[in-house]
Amino acid sequence: MERETSNAVVHQTAILGERVKLGWNVVIAENVKIGDDVNIEDNVVVREGTVVGSGSAVGSNSVLGKAPITNLRIKRKPKALPPLEIGNNVSIGAGVVINRGSVIGNGVLVGDLASIRERVSIAANSVIGRSASIELNTKIGNRVVVETGAYITGDSILEDDVFVGPEVSTSNDKYMGLRPYPYQGSIIRQGARIGNNATLLPGVEIGIGAVVGAGAVVTQAVNANQVAVGVPAREIGQVSSLFHKDDE
Repeated sequence: MERETSNAVVHQTAILGERVKLGWNVVIAENVKIGDDVNIEDNVVVREGTVVGSGSAVGSNSVLGKAPITNLRIKRKPKALPPLEIGNNVSIGAGVVINRGSVIGNGVLVGDLASIRERVSIAANSVIGRSASIELNTKIGNRVVVETGAYITGDSILEDDVFVGPEVSTSNDKYMGLRPYPYQGSIIRQGARIGNNATLLPGVEIGIGAVVGAGAVVTQAVNANQVAVGVPAREIGQVSSLFHKDDE
């Protein structure tokens, strides 16, 4: 571990690997495990039990393993959660907050100011863009891209190779708290693509390989390999007939 020029506070029960670099004012709590060749920049807080894999990097002012908070208005109260797990070669930007109970896979990139809630899983080599928000109980597959400012509501599913454009908004409560509803976010199947500023209503399913146009409001399922545009969104044809790949 390299921290000769740092004033980091490391709990005596924490385990740090070889060649770990800690910036100024870093706090490493009890039972944290950090792999080899990890770089943690200034003012980062790593909460109890968090695991950070080898080769990972954490930007300044981030908080890893934060416990969720609540008040009288919150319906789903926080429960006991396992520690946050961060895989190998993960890149975490500045000002990122990731809660306990989540699992971040190998090679994931999390942009500056992103927020990832509890019980979220993000598989290998995915990208969570700057200021994106990933709410609780969400599952994100391999090689998924969630662009800048997108809001992925709780209880969503994003399968492998999904693309979510900037400022996309999703929701999981059909009645907006006025009556009971089984929370269900969007289900975006493998390889589907969602354009900038699109809005997906609770529980809608976007089929395999489908494309949702920019600014669309999706109120019902979009079939596999279909293009849907407009407000409300409607299918206008097959992806293969409307989009042409340049094979040269």
